[in-house]
Amino acid sequence: MKLHRRWIPMVILAAVVMAGVAIYLMWERAIAPIQPPMPSSFDSQLTLRGARVMALGDCAVCHTARGGKPFAGGLALATPFGTLYSTNITPDPETGIGTWSLDAFTRAMRRGIARDGHQLYPAFPYIHFTRMSDGDIAAAYAYLMRREPVVAKTPPNDLIFPLNFRPLVAFWNVLFLRTGPDTPEGSRSAQWNRGRELVSGLGHCAACHTPLNLIGGEKWGQAFEGGVIDGWEAPPLTRLAHGPVPWTPAQLVTYLRTGISSAHGAAAGPMLPVTQELATVPRDDVEAMATYLFSLQKPTSADTGTARAAAADQLSIQRGSVLFAGACAACHGDMSPMQSIGGRPSLATSSAIHAATPRNTIQMMLEGVPWQGERRLHYMPAFDEALGDAQLADLAAYLRATYSRLPPWDSVSQAVTELRKGDAAK
Repeated sequence: MKLHRRWIPMVILAAVVMAGVAIYLMWERAIAPIQPPMPSSFDSQLTLRGARVMALGDCAVCHTARGGKPFAGGLALATPFGTLYSTNITPDPETGIGTWSLDAFTRAMRRGIARDGHQLYPAFPYIHFTRMSDGDIAAAYAYLMRREPVVAKTPPNDLIFPLNFRPLVAFWNVLFLRTGPDTPEGSRSAQWNRGRELVSGLGHCAACHTPLNLIGGEKWGQAFEGGVIDGWEAPPLTRLAHGPVPWTPAQLVTYLRTGISSAHGAAAGPMLPVTQELATVPRDDVEAMATYLFSLQKPTSADTGTARAAAADQLSIQRGSVLFAGACAACHGDMSPMQSIGGRPSLATSSAIHAATPRNTIQMMLEGVPWQGERRLHYMPAFDEALGDAQLADLAAYLRATYSRLPPWDSVSQAVTELRKGDAAK
């Protein structure tokens, strides 16, 4: 359909107006730079509190490139709109935040505005950090300003047009940013309110566990209903108590603090570093998070009947059985030494195998769980180079048929191919 000539000036005018409004909305004053403060100027107890805040926020994971120095940024963050790179948040005055005052740091955390006034992209979860208390923000600032400065320039982002035009973030903020901490609910316990503060704010759990709309905003009506991050499924947090293998609050606390649950499996992918950080914080914080999450539970509406679907590919399952005996049974077989001595979770209660999609089961086989020194029991070798796509699909079919009473997954072979391509692109 051709645009009538008489409408062209109006379209151009509208585009100019939108660009002008965007520039107006995004315009923020720069906050004057400061001399990098002396580390000794920060109270040691405040700094210790800052270490706790940074662990709860999982900050080092995103702001540390693979093989890079802590908090020096440069980690590539894949998004549907291109690649972003995390920034240097060490106190280096040239490439980091050494010249940022506490006011500048607070504005970035609450509103997503850098010291010089430019918009930050919402891959930095300021829409959640805005709920942090003033005390926690000040503690995080003190902790960062006492780190070793690292000279590390952030690589340029590679976003598709027009999303590489920062003023558009101002429109995004109008839609999705609600600034300021939440008001405590008087009818709820102090533990519940602390849990909400951590889950919805500092911990930014919804950033991964909530589906996104076409412009990357969280679907508020489906909060904590599950999402996809780095090719892994972030499962719904509203079905913990009512899924095929229900969780208990105690099991969730153990999983979040150790990365392993004897009833549900081991943390892997993007969730593994989260549990490693939570292992360093007080147990009370994690218990508060579990209390809040269990208050969000909804009954499952899915039919988890006991009959297997007739469409199951028996030949695939048989091939998977042979592969399992050769590659997996030594650790995961019912009578294997690793089951009786190592305390590995049974696959019969694995959350990945009971999930609605094969995504996490496939990713676990592709990527495994990295070696972690003294925590060697929480280890699984990667099979991405040892097994082909068809073999992984057969293994997934066997695991689903053998260790669950749910229907077979659809399009497993296609999922394996797509996920392997995604891993190769990282």
